[in-house]
Amino acid sequence: MTAPQTSPQPGLRERKKIKTREAIRTAMYTLVDEQGYDATTIEQIAERAEVSPSTVFRYFPTKEDIVLTDEYDPIILEELRSRPADEPWPDSLRFVMHRAITLGMKDPHAVSRLRTRLMVEVPAVRSRMLESMSETGRMLCQAIGERTGRDPGSLEVRVYAMSIIGGLMETSMYWAEQDHEPDFDALVDRALNVIEHGLPTENH
Repeated sequence: MTAPQTSPQPGLRERKKIKTREAIRTAMYTLVDEQGYDATTIEQIAERAEVSPSTVFRYFPTKEDIVLTDEYDPIILEELRSRPADEPWPDSLRFVMHRAITLGMKDPHAVSRLRTRLMVEVPAVRSRMLESMSETGRMLCQAIGERTGRDPGSLEVRVYAMSIIGGLMETSMYWAEQDHEPDFDALVDRALNVIEHGLPTENH
C-alpha cells in the first residue's frame, strides 16, 4: 500500500525519524524473539538499535508503545479520504481495511504474529492497546464525519468508530489465539460483516 499520490513525500528529517523508529522496533522484536518480553529492557533495545535510552523514550514513551505504534494511521486516513464520494461507506471501509492489512503485512510475517501474540500474552501490552484505541478512534470519527456529513463528535459516530476499532482488535487477538492459522483477511471480512449486519444466524 502506498500513500495517495497527492500526499507530500516526507522530508529528510522525517525520513530520519522513521528510520530511527524502525531501528528501535526491529531491535525490540529481535530481542523479544530471543529472550522474551519481560526480559527485554529499554537499555538492551537502545544498545541493539545503536541509540541512547533517552532516544528510545523520546520516540516511544513506554516499552509497550514500541510493540503497538506504527506509521499507518495517517495513511489509512488518506486512503479513506481518497475513496470515490459515491462509494457506499461500508464498501470504502472494507477496501481500506484490506489495504491496511496489506500494508501491515509488508513487514516480515513473523512480526505480525509476534505483535498479536504479545497482545494476548502480555497484560501490559493489551492494556496499552486499549488506551491507544481512543486516539485511533478519534481519527476514524473524523474520517466518518467527513465522508457522511455527520458530526464527528456525535454519540452515533463515536460508537460506530469504536465498534470498528474494537472489532479489529478482537480479530487480531482471535487470530493469535488460533495460532495464526486462519486467513487474517477472511477474519477481517467476518468482523466487518458483524459490524455491518449484526450477528449471523449460524455459528462458525
